[in-house]
Amino acid sequence: MKQRFRVGGMSCAACSAHVEKSVAAVPGVSEVQVNLLAGSMAVQYDEGMCDAQQIIHAVESGGYTAAIDDGRQQAAPAQNPQAEDELHEMKTRILVSAVFLIILMYFSMGPMVGLPLPGFVSGTNNAFALALVQFLLTLPICIINRKYYINGFKTLWHRAPTMDALIAVGSGAALVYGVYALFQIGYAGAAGNHAQVHSFVHDLYFESAGMILTLVTLGKYFEARAKRKTGEAIAALMDLRPQTANVLRGGQEVSVPIEDVRVGDLVIVRGGQSVPVDGEITEGSGYLDESAITGESMPVEKQVGDMVIGATVSKSGYFVMKAARVGDDTTLSQIIRLVEEASASKAPIAKLADKVSGVFVPVVMGIALVTAIFWLLYGETLSFALTCAIAVLVISCPCALGLATPVAIMVGTGVGAKNGVLFQSAEALENLHNVNSVILDKTGTVTSGQPVVTDVKSFGVEPDDLLSLALSIELKSDHPLADAIVRYARERNVKERAVTDFEMVEGQGVCATIDGVRCLAGNRRMLLAGGLALSRSAQQMGEELAAAGKTPLYFAANRQVVGIFAVADVLKPTSRAAVDELQRLGVEVTLLTGDNKVTAQSIAAELGIRDVVAEVLPQDKERIVREKQAQGRKVAMVGDGINDAPALARADVGIAIGAGTDVAISSADVVLMKSDLMDAVDAIRLSRQTMRNIRQNLFWAFFYNCIGIPIAAGVLWVPFAIRLSPMIGAAAMSLSSVCVVSNALRLRLFKSTPKPEIQPVKSNILPKEEEKMTKVVKVEGMMCEHCVAHVKKALEAFPGVSAQVDLAGGKATLQGDSLPEESKIAEAVEQAGYKVVGME
Repeated sequence: MKQRFRVGGMSCAACSAHVEKSVAAVPGVSEVQVNLLAGSMAVQYDEGMCDAQQIIHAVESGGYTAAIDDGRQQAAPAQNPQAEDELHEMKTRILVSAVFLIILMYFSMGPMVGLPLPGFVSGTNNAFALALVQFLLTLPICIINRKYYINGFKTLWHRAPTMDALIAVGSGAALVYGVYALFQIGYAGAAGNHAQVHSFVHDLYFESAGMILTLVTLGKYFEARAKRKTGEAIAALMDLRPQTANVLRGGQEVSVPIEDVRVGDLVIVRGGQSVPVDGEITEGSGYLDESAITGESMPVEKQVGDMVIGATVSKSGYFVMKAARVGDDTTLSQIIRLVEEASASKAPIAKLADKVSGVFVPVVMGIALVTAIFWLLYGETLSFALTCAIAVLVISCPCALGLATPVAIMVGTGVGAKNGVLFQSAEALENLHNVNSVILDKTGTVTSGQPVVTDVKSFGVEPDDLLSLALSIELKSDHPLADAIVRYARERNVKERAVTDFEMVEGQGVCATIDGVRCLAGNRRMLLAGGLALSRSAQQMGEELAAAGKTPLYFAANRQVVGIFAVADVLKPTSRAAVDELQRLGVEVTLLTGDNKVTAQSIAAELGIRDVVAEVLPQDKERIVREKQAQGRKVAMVGDGINDAPALARADVGIAIGAGTDVAISSADVVLMKSDLMDAVDAIRLSRQTMRNIRQNLFWAFFYNCIGIPIAAGVLWVPFAIRLSPMIGAAAMSLSSVCVVSNALRLRLFKSTPKPEIQPVKSNILPKEEEKMTKVVKVEGMMCEHCVAHVKKALEAFPGVSAQVDLAGGKATLQGDSLPEESKIAEAVEQAGYKVVGME
């Protein structure tokens, strides 16, 4: 099973590494992840081999505290009451330490800058009193910061030294040597050895011990304040949760804490209130602001039967909902858990830094010991050797190294959540920056996944009459394309007509009687089966629509084609811009779809994608990903359906559209909550910026230690007589940690890619095209072109009539909006000197 624990007492990466090592040694534990920033630990273990108490004991044996996380206290640094108390306690320690340190510095450094000392401590005769005052002023600083000594020496005892051990040994050595010097001053003074008294007065290190503890605490305070901001994204999500819910109990409306809502409860939500849990509306309706969850800025209308999400806000209306998911199962809780787990998990680069930090402290202590021995053998005094050793211990605390990666990851995942991009692990955040090939599923990913009407053409009838006919006949159909036409017609408020004798023809369309007229709607096969012919213009338009990747649907009434509707799954408003941005980032884009090649090529052309794979089966999608990987590409797959799950799992990084299926989301590494492809661009950009930030942090952390440790050890003493004071080392160590955290916080300035202005899909309603009436007249007696001219002249004498005369076929074809009666046509031909033998 997997269990979460709260861990106390950790102060650096060496601490977290030691906790991981201790717990991993417990039989039955298969995986351990420690979050230094959140003070939490996730452990995967076999219940048959160990239990939670054994894990807690392993942590405590390492010198730390642990308790089972009951899930009620979320690990958001910005909201953790314990963290707030620690911050307040740290601030108190700084103020008390600063007061005593200022007085201590006056007594120790005052004469160097010309400040007078009180008479009872001035002069060689009062040197012991001066040393004793400095000791007494240092003691409160050591006592109030005793935490470093307790934790540090405890970890030393367990042979797992941490940053606190370095501070404890460094400041402790300065304090002990100061006490030693204090006694030497007393002995020398009693013996009248003024030269020795003068020497030891200048070798007091009380101010170094006090300064080290104060500066380290000050640095930790600024570091803690900065780290608080890393959890603001999670805290903002937590703040969305309402604290109470109005529930129907025994027929009465009662207000209960959100924790007491149970699955199946009927919950009342009024305008202006937040939806407490996920559920289904059983009564009423409302307009919900879902921007906090989906990013959609426009309120969405919800009616009976619709699902609503907890933490969304009802802008208006009243409804009763049946609770479906409560507590940790709600959508918001799952989002919070995802962000926390991603923050707690470790990317490969973080694991490397942890390993380095784990061995760094003992190595540094070894360097400090070697430094002291070297200078003693070189002939320097014990005071000099001790100063260099203490400086090495203090300057090399691995805070910056340990914070370099986890802080950046926590900020990066938090910023992603704020922008609707959920990284399910830190590994996904790291891997995404290497992606150079993105495979896009078509339906639901680059397209809306819902067919809409794009073109309407009427022949011989008014557009509103055509829409009314289409609405009436398609209302009876359950085909998805019919739904698109019904929505389109209803948006234009056309009236519905009476329908009888409705019939569905499988694979072709539907037919019915509307106001006594037999009508049909369907594909071209339906027209052919009904013996109906298309005019040249209608046929040409249908072919053009099909070539554009759209589906033409024909409508006929009284055996005449009266209109064509084109239906298509249109691109999402931001898809083209997202593809352009991906290509600008140097990412190869491939469109993958099970649709036919014509439709796929049309969509690809709109998107500007050259690489298209069409007519693929679900298992083929996974194969395409493998082929890309075999070519050396780092592949990200973006999809939303069950059929995308194998490909999402196979890809180096699987990116699921938030509106997709649970199977697709569970198979993915990244979830786009807004179902917007532009967020995939932001995910890649954020990953690249986070990794750049981590590399910067690691570089400066290693650079600081590589430069600082040799200087502290005294490499500049022989050539330049430059020596690093332990006080300067403490300040530098604190500053390095603050700089690393501050650099990571720059990720909070990340801005999402500007999205193009979203235009609503507009259907192309073409003007009405009147169908010409046609009649063929068989003429006898025409012998030459003069005869043709005579017949043509006679027929075109009728208003609005055009005639084409075929000499070889012995016929004339008449066209016009209206044609004269057959008797009048025959009469006009006979007056021209020819005979009509038939008409059709």
